[in-house]
Amino acid sequence: MKKITAVLCGLIIMFSAMAQTYTPKDEKQAVGFAIKNLGFTVDGSFTGLQGTIVFNPSNLAAASFNVTVNTGTVNTGNDSRDGHLKKEDYFNVTKFSKISLVSSKITIGTVPGSYVFDGVLSIKGINKTISFPFTAAATAEGYLFNGSFKLNRRDFKVGGSSLVLSDNLNVQLKVNARKS
Repeated sequence: MKKITAVLCGLIIMFSAMAQTYTPKDEKQAVGFAIKNLGFTVDGSFTGLQGTIVFNPSNLAAASFNVTVNTGTVNTGNDSRDGHLKKEDYFNVTKFSKISLVSSKITIGTVPGSYVFDGVLSIKGINKTISFPFTAAATAEGYLFNGSFKLNRRDFKVGGSSLVLSDNLNVQLKVNARKS
């Protein structure tokens, strides 16, 4: 009886430490951005979030994020501007239909309940290593991940040599992920 109990306890611990697989869902602007244009802040978002997230805070060595968003869904609330952003100088959606974010490692952050994403962001076929903090709040269906980072649009050849558009922008991630 003691052996059976020990085996069952071991299995429970093993399964609880295993990372779970989640699917990201588009809900309430999963991927947003803010950039200065002519001195005014322009907010926008992307939809079409897809991919796989493997996460368990007790087993970060097995954690991974591999997600994409559809560039053709860019939305700033201005149809004319959105059409312009889809062209070659900006996102070139006919040639580069996805922006991807793939982790190389996930570690514990400096604030309780926070983590650090290290990985590669790919925009217009250009890959850049990035790192940013995020939080993961357990929900009934999975996790709500929140994070943000800054990037330079010129690093990805977005926006050409525009003098009225800021080089730097903020990206906000608010991703609901549900068990797959």
